[in-house]
Amino acid sequence: MIQVTEKAAKKIRELLIREGVPLETGGLRIGVQGGGCSGLTYALRLETQARDRDRVFEEHGSRIFVDPKSYLYLQNTTLDYVEELMRQGFVFQNPNAERSCGCGSSFTA
Repeated sequence: MIQVTEKAAKKIRELLIREGVPLETGGLRIGVQGGGCSGLTYALRLETQARDRDRVFEEHGSRIFVDPKSYLYLQNTTLDYVEELMRQGFVFQNPNAERSCGCGSSFTA
């Protein structure tokens, strides 16, 4: 399971509306790819619909799409959204990450 906080869900809906992606089928694709200073990086992008093998999570009126390979690294993760003076964006609280970089955008599992 991947959990989405209310703040993150609200931001996902705002982004979908701004980009003209239908709320009925669209969502935020989250994934993991090789790279970054710790070995793996998080990837985010808006999608108009889920793919055949995706795991789909719906919470607080928003939808998350995760491919099977990425899900191995992301299960039990919480996706949050922060707005602070020096930083703004989605934040992953990933219990599978053994180590992460200072900026939080890459990790080692």
